[in-house]
Amino acid sequence: MKDIYFACSIRGGRDDAPKYAELVEYINTKANVLTEIFADKKLTSDGMNLPNEEIWQKDINWIGRCDAVIAEVTNPSLGVGYEIAKAEDMKKPVLALFQISDDKKLSAMIAGSQDGVVVANYDTIDAAKNAIDEFILSISKS
Repeated sequence: MKDIYFACSIRGGRDDAPKYAELVEYINTKANVLTEIFADKKLTSDGMNLPNEEIWQKDINWIGRCDAVIAEVTNPSLGVGYEIAKAEDMKKPVLALFQISDDKKLSAMIAGSQDGVVVANYDTIDAAKNAIDEFILSISKS
């Protein structure tokens, strides 16, 4: 079973925490999510309540340990962008899930990445789950 680093907006807002929780629950049926805490509805925009250096080290260790990253990127987040870049540097495959919206646009740095990032635009949770299925299948073959 593959280890997945799930990334999502934390300090940038927790409005989508229920969606993150549903996605993590689904990913856990296909793989092992190392970062379930990020989808916890009790987690606030203050994050894990640890010193910044400990958070950075913990996240970098998880990224180093994972087989792939799945990032929900609808809410802009400097941290998620950084995590995706680190995963690219480590040659980890990345799935960036972006919920189609009239009032949000995906960062060109994510949308234009040609270094292992697969972008999946979705309009329903089921469409996001289908993208997750395809991504996990593709990394399972490698």
